[in-house]
Amino acid sequence: MKQILFFLLIIWCSKAIAQPIVSGKTKNNNPIFKGWYADPEAIIFDKMYWVYPTFSAPYEDQIFLDAFSSKDLTHWTKHQRILDTVAVKWAKKAMWAPSIIKNKNKYFLFFGANDIQSDNEVGGIGIAVALKPEGPYKDYLGKPLVDKFYNGAQPIDQFVFRDKDGQHYLIYGGWRHCNIAKLKADFTGFVPFEEKTIFKEITPENYVEGPFMFIRNNKYYFMWSEGGWTGPDYCVAYAIADSPMGPFKRIGKILEQDPEIATGAGHHSIIKTPDSDTYYIVYHRRPLTETDSSSRETCIEEMYFDENGFIKPVVITNEGVKAHTIK
Repeated sequence: MKQILFFLLIIWCSKAIAQPIVSGKTKNNNPIFKGWYADPEAIIFDKMYWVYPTFSAPYEDQIFLDAFSSKDLTHWTKHQRILDTVAVKWAKKAMWAPSIIKNKNKYFLFFGANDIQSDNEVGGIGIAVALKPEGPYKDYLGKPLVDKFYNGAQPIDQFVFRDKDGQHYLIYGGWRHCNIAKLKADFTGFVPFEEKTIFKEITPENYVEGPFMFIRNNKYYFMWSEGGWTGPDYCVAYAIADSPMGPFKRIGKILEQDPEIATGAGHHSIIKTPDSDTYYIVYHRRPLTETDSSSRETCIEEMYFDENGFIKPVVITNEGVKAHTIK
């Protein structure tokens, strides 16, 4: 009897010792914060990580934007209602896909509103401004910055890109068309290109929506979402060019669903840590347990490049990324 008890005690102790190791392997950092959020724009301000997502809900309920901040990518603070339709009189619903940039000590938050379907409706891309990343934000122009369909692009999914020379561009577009436009220094409008046009189309093959651009080794990486945002085929593809105007020839997909993890992985942004060569992709996806189109959550993975500068396919995980505090 004593031998049996001793044997059981050894088994119990071995399991107890092993438990922390198993727990560590199954640590879950995805999603990075609770709640249904999509279309996340991630950025770094003053050694702090920020994420500005869409509140994922029926269009009529999308009347505000929240933000989230973190010092280490694993512990997040929620900043509620940094902007809502009370501050933007022309916006009534469908506040989407915020993009933010700091310019002359102010924070400019670009957003889409109202999901307009024609030039006869009020809505499009607006700008809000604040003195702090967490707001509160107020309407900057009192009207949309872009309120019409140019080159077939629905005025949504705006991204503000700062080039190496300090010039800011607005890159945007839904309905399978993408435009780029040169912003004035004060963001009150646009500067025409040399050929006198304001909106230049840069649509690559298979483009649907969700543009994003960054520079690495003097090359312009242009990324976008493909497929339908409500379906499992939603994904992210990219191209590389020598100019923000392209031309952009599609290279391939780098982010898509994993039927064992989540579906509908797409509409992303990229951040690079200033103290290393580490890149992260922040994106939304739909849990396997969910079928509602609004049930989307924000996740993060590390993104890698090969020796030729091409982006390696991203592996989506439940673990997410390890803590990284900016030094």
